[in-house]
Amino acid sequence: MKILLYNPDNGVTQNFMPHLWMFLLQSLTPDQHQVLLIDGNTQPMTDPELVQYALDQKIGLVGIGAMTRMIAKAYRVADALRAAGIKVVMGGPHVTECPDEALGLDGGVQHADAIALGEADQTWPRIVADAANGKLQKVYKPVDAFGQEQKPTLQDYPQIPWDKLDIDQFNRIPNFFKRIMRHYGHEWETFHIIPIESGRGCPYGCEFCTVTGFFGDSIRFRTNESIVTELLTLKERAKSTSGKIAVFFVDDNFAINVKRTKSLLRDIIAAGAQVSWVGQISANLLRDEELLDLIAASGGKWIFIGMESLDPANLASVNKSFNKPSEYAGVLQKLAKRNVYAITSFIFGLDNDTPGVAARTLEQMRDWPPVLPVFGQITPFPATPLYDRLAKEGRLTRPKHWLEFAPFQMAHTPLKITVPEVQTEVLYAWTNSYSPLATQQALDSIADEPVPYKISHLVARIFFRGIYFPPKGTWQWMKLIAQNRSSVFRIVRESFTQWHGSNGSARHSDFKAGPRYAPAAVANDADAG
Repeated sequence: MKILLYNPDNGVTQNFMPHLWMFLLQSLTPDQHQVLLIDGNTQPMTDPELVQYALDQKIGLVGIGAMTRMIAKAYRVADALRAAGIKVVMGGPHVTECPDEALGLDGGVQHADAIALGEADQTWPRIVADAANGKLQKVYKPVDAFGQEQKPTLQDYPQIPWDKLDIDQFNRIPNFFKRIMRHYGHEWETFHIIPIESGRGCPYGCEFCTVTGFFGDSIRFRTNESIVTELLTLKERAKSTSGKIAVFFVDDNFAINVKRTKSLLRDIIAAGAQVSWVGQISANLLRDEELLDLIAASGGKWIFIGMESLDPANLASVNKSFNKPSEYAGVLQKLAKRNVYAITSFIFGLDNDTPGVAARTLEQMRDWPPVLPVFGQITPFPATPLYDRLAKEGRLTRPKHWLEFAPFQMAHTPLKITVPEVQTEVLYAWTNSYSPLATQQALDSIADEPVPYKISHLVARIFFRGIYFPPKGTWQWMKLIAQNRSSVFRIVRESFTQWHGSNGSARHSDFKAGPRYAPAAVANDADAG
């Protein structure tokens, strides 16, 4: 049987990396079946085009995974496929929390022939077998013999064959960039950001978050060995294809167990498995100096930090008091000292926010090392404590906002600011954080850093700007680069005059040398924590 795994586009902008679930399920599919992957962010198709593709390929089963913001598109695609006689199974956090909606048991339209609840590691092979035998059930639950929910341990995590998979659709270098690099004989024309998970679950239980509800509050980890093997496979692929690969650890909190994270990072260094990587880590866990040293030595380049707000009252209102805004600047300084920078996430529309919150946030950020900030509005996702609280308070304005998805639009009434004002604050924050002037100021603040870090920061800022203002096509990309021409010319000039400057080289070596994190020393210290 031929199986198509489809991820709908997110309705805002192209993703910077593919979704891990597709590759994981592909690896869990029995060998006698063929699996095709389509990510709507990188292979956009109209509904009729996708249906025709499935018919031409003689697809017997389509698996669709979607987060809440993508679910309306996912339902529409599923309806079109089922109308053409193709079986559809849906899964993911939203379907798990709203199963009746997908099956049409809430009075609406039935969108799926079957649904997979929770983590599908164990149920997917059974779903495939049932579909192949024409015995597809409506609901698949990961339960044990006693009917209790059963979560995979991750100790026998499947090996994803990154060295063999076709990931061309996820190349992040635009075609016009490739033509320029080819003209100048550059050694690589591909750049992929690959998702890897090292663990699942989060004990924090932030009011707005879906993670604890889906993955649970107890943490499960893969073995260090399996992660190191995966990184080495990716490094070898990049080398053999003259490309570049970076890794995004998609764990919701990569350092939730600091001792274990240190052990993993030591093993990565000892095996020579360092690649450039990004991970999500709470600010309160970044106080540990040894952890920061290991992050830098293992290839960590950017850390995603969910700061959410600079107001302690706001953080308390969403059960995130473990974040201490007074510590943000110090944490960022410690990271920057090691040439590791932060992607900082902020939420507007929280109960203590008032007009001007964006300007106040940006003003405080001027005292920080340069960061890549992202901004959004507080959103009540189904089955979260936030959704339940707002429903009880009668503050939901669009109880099923996901069925009429509107990017950056609130779905409930805030207390001290209006819904249109929140939208204005979000727009202000994005506009003033990624303007050409803001980019110049960010580069000014790291003027003494090595040129490669300046290049990394400039490229990252240009791409991150696309989250809210997505460039469409070559002309808009060229226009964006022209708007930032002063910064681009500056980096080009410094690339020729300062690349091998002693100041930058000495600064960089401070965190790469030293006996404690030399490979031999790390190998002998693997159990320390």
